[in-house]
Amino acid sequence: MEWDVIDVKVAGDFALVVRFQDGLQGAVKFSPSFFRGVFTHLANPPEFQKVHVVDGVVTWPGELDLAPDAMYAEIKRSGEWLLN
Repeated sequence: MEWDVIDVKVAGDFALVVRFQDGLQGAVKFSPSFFRGVFTHLANPPEFQKVHVVDGVVTWPGELDLAPDAMYAEIKRSGEWLLN
């Protein structure tokens, strides 16, 4: 699918740069309020930096992931996706 992520890199304390299968690239930025519930431990920078791609999805250990279709749509629209 066009929204399959093929590369992810940490770009700052709580930001990522992602590249999709079709070449679209953009930023994913996390506000402090995002880190609650199952995502709480990602507020720890060493844990956040464990990000990787599994089957086209941005993923962290513990089966945490981000919806690639929503990410793609927002990056295509504005160049970045801000998660609150």
